[in-house]
Amino acid sequence: MNNVILSLVIRRLLSALLTLFLVSIVVFTITNILPGDAAQQILGQFAMPEQVAALRTQLGLDQPATTRYLHWLINLLCGDLGQSFANNMPVTELMEGRLQNTLMLAAATSVVSVPIALTLGITAAIYRNGKLDKLLNTITLALVAVPEFLVATIAVLIFAVRLHWFSAISYGGSGDGILDFLRSYTLPVMTLCFVITAQMARMTRAAMADELNTSYVEMAYLKGLSTLRIAIFHALPNAIGPIANAVALSLSYLFGGVVIVEAIFNFPGIAGLMVDAVTNRDIALVQACTMLFCTGYLALILIADISAIIFNPRLRKKA
Repeated sequence: MNNVILSLVIRRLLSALLTLFLVSIVVFTITNILPGDAAQQILGQFAMPEQVAALRTQLGLDQPATTRYLHWLINLLCGDLGQSFANNMPVTELMEGRLQNTLMLAAATSVVSVPIALTLGITAAIYRNGKLDKLLNTITLALVAVPEFLVATIAVLIFAVRLHWFSAISYGGSGDGILDFLRSYTLPVMTLCFVITAQMARMTRAAMADELNTSYVEMAYLKGLSTLRIAIFHALPNAIGPIANAVALSLSYLFGGVVIVEAIFNFPGIAGLMVDAVTNRDIALVQACTMLFCTGYLALILIADISAIIFNPRLRKKA
């Protein structure tokens, strides 16, 4: 790794940390300006004013906003996510099982969507401007335009209500066997894969098409090499950077789409937990879930940026 690439990577890392710091300020500010009183919400509307005042003191709500933010940020950096008063337990313990389910859902979606998207994108690039390319472009464009809640609703109506193949409610976990796992994860994974696969395939197709239009590919054709050999052994290695960027950017969509999918399928994940926390005005839990999603999203965006930098052939040649 030369000095130019190292300098750009360090800049991206510092930029990501600064962005995460600004996000923490926004998250803390928004959750603290929500209408209503958190202490009153926890104790109920019939609580005595003395009880509400005592709980406000216990929660630190009587302190200045700057003091409360710094205290929250320091605890967050130390791994202390606070106490969920709605559930009467530490936020870390409450999120532990739910996080495992969400990560399993994201992993299963990635395992299914990435190979399919890369295959479709590379195939469309190889046969670009042909009938197959136009067909794949039409299908992927249509899938990108369809919202995930509509895909989820149609999937429930067809596979759960009419065919009875899968359950409309997903219970998460790994299950007792492969059949339980498939019944629990198939519909949520399929819903998330629709938009992610289509978006990833279109970006992969664009990256490969750019490489297949270069002069060194024309030279390979003149040497008599087959189209498939040129695409796999010549164009694909040079398109790894843009393709990795496309994969990371597409997977970052999971952190937005998973909220809707978990709500529709009643999936016991972090997104569903955050929705319940907003309903119960569980401030500590809302802050922890939001920061977790923002951190994951920024991490994938950072991976995309760094991949584009590292695999850029122009940067690699610079001293």
